[in-house]
Amino acid sequence: MAIGAALAPHFLLWRLGAALGAFLLALGLACHALDELAGRPLGTRLPRGTLIALTVAGLGGAVAIGAVGVVVLSVWIVPFIVAGAFLALAYNLELFGGRLHTDTWFALAWGGFPALTGWFVEALDVRVQAVLVAAACSLISLAQRRLSTPARELRRRTATVSGRQVLRDGEVRELTDRRLLDPLEGALSAMWMGMVLLAAGLVVARL
Repeated sequence: MAIGAALAPHFLLWRLGAALGAFLLALGLACHALDELAGRPLGTRLPRGTLIALTVAGLGGAVAIGAVGVVVLSVWIVPFIVAGAFLALAYNLELFGGRLHTDTWFALAWGGFPALTGWFVEALDVRVQAVLVAAACSLISLAQRRLSTPARELRRRTATVSGRQVLRDGEVRELTDRRLLDPLEGALSAMWMGMVLLAAGLVVARL
């Protein structure tokens, strides 16, 4: 989101702050609560009622911030509010038979959509460059998803790993869960830290 906002032709920090607050409530709170409702991937023991309350609070808070934006900035923020709430519910609850719970929809919902929203709250329009930035963020999110899926499987669901890798020079390497997991986690860490630094650098450049 910060990348899209910082690249917009006009930049006001408070607008980015409000948009980030809404996404933190929706994504950081509501979506994780919805994930736990759907299958407990985080392994918490929070009661179902508590998870529902967290979901309502998160989405409600995000929508409330968006509603203020509609009044203060533009009525065209409404489609972003509706799309954000829909994506949070449809993806995390695997609605429509899970058709939206895919790597592609993950990339669009958590990569491209926030970037486009960040641009819009600053520029109050959508331009070709905004779409290109959103597409780039979607592809980066897709790459992260493709790495995180096997990494999660190794961490959470794998009991043992066996096998060996034979190199062309005859060297034999025993395959272990750490040998498979370390490069995945290393790439994921480098990607998210790089994106955070890139976003921070762009925002600082606009201050």
